[in-house]
Amino acid sequence: MGVGSRLKRMFARDAQVTSPQDLLAQARERRSSRVHVTNDSALRNSAVWACLRLRADLMSSFPIDVYRYVNGMQVEVPKPPVLIAPGGSEVGIREWMYSTEFDLDRGGNCFGLITERTGVIGPDGRGLPGRIELAELGAVTVRGTGSTITKFVINGAEYDPWEVWHEKQYTVAGLPLGLSPVAYAAWTIEETLSAQQFAMDWFAGGAVPLAELKNTSKTVDKDQARIARENFKAAVDSSGLFVHGVDWEYKPIQAVASQSSFLEARQYGASDIARFFGCPGDLIDAAVSGSSVTYANIGQRNLQFLIMNLGPAVGRREDAFSRKLVAGPRFVKLNTDALLRMDPEARTRTIGQRITNRTLAPSEARALDNLPPFTEDQLAEFDRLFGSRSVPAAPTTAVPGATP
Repeated sequence: MGVGSRLKRMFARDAQVTSPQDLLAQARERRSSRVHVTNDSALRNSAVWACLRLRADLMSSFPIDVYRYVNGMQVEVPKPPVLIAPGGSEVGIREWMYSTEFDLDRGGNCFGLITERTGVIGPDGRGLPGRIELAELGAVTVRGTGSTITKFVINGAEYDPWEVWHEKQYTVAGLPLGLSPVAYAAWTIEETLSAQQFAMDWFAGGAVPLAELKNTSKTVDKDQARIARENFKAAVDSSGLFVHGVDWEYKPIQAVASQSSFLEARQYGASDIARFFGCPGDLIDAAVSGSSVTYANIGQRNLQFLIMNLGPAVGRREDAFSRKLVAGPRFVKLNTDALLRMDPEARTRTIGQRITNRTLAPSEARALDNLPPFTEDQLAEFDRLFGSRSVPAAPTTAVPGATP
């Protein structure tokens, strides 16, 4: 483009400036550099990170048990190696669970290559997965027709569906992949990331608030206005000092507005993100305006979080493991009791009540504290301190119509 064409474009642009508002609008267009939200860039938002960390931390802390029914009773059976060290000697089950839950919660899917299989035949007629090496979420693409995936492409290499471990959540009918919370929360995340970027530029001296530069002594024509604007912009952009007389007045517009709205936007964004990622705002230290919900103890709070937020994800993962990692009548359960752990006083009171009501034996109660059953010497000591032990009478069966 020649000099004449550039000048024409510049003059045409200046000819459209009829007020300070027009100048500010053009400045916004030139300076509006949108932050591109991806699964990785979203982690720069503290609310996103806190939600993903909280859910993945808890999911990876739940013990995984395998059961089967014997004579109508649930009996625990040994776990297969894939539920102990699914990634080999270097990746244990807790790290594996954390990584997969992190991807499920931000991208709606997690993927891995099945590199080893056992001799136990699964429902697909092949050996059950014995080792699953997780793949980076951004390195996976899928190909398929309709709701069926025909090929996975991981780091440029193609794999058949039976070679790939794939879990999904946030599903809708007809789609073979789960929906991504990051994608649907992109507008909110972008707003907060843009605010962060502006704050960084501001304190680094690179972001000048939109403002009005007004001459209080005289009316300036377009050429004078352009020269003043260029001089001011050149001085500020180079972090220099703009020297001028007494007739110019610099009036920041954007900074004044941001003083009251910047923190409000950040706080609203955090609570909005918490809703997208299934975490109550108070659990990630996000401001919760107008909330008056209180809980008697931490156990009730954790129970509400488990039922309303994390429990469905636990159920989906139990179902996926039961269908794909164990064979036959066995099934997988994640033990969420740790999340519902009571305070010592409430726990002691509950166990004591269960012993009194004969729904829990003393030996079983001691086992909960990793203690062996009472010995005869210990029972004799109780007798000396509190009197002889009472043995409940054998239960009798009442006969209808019999005289008492």
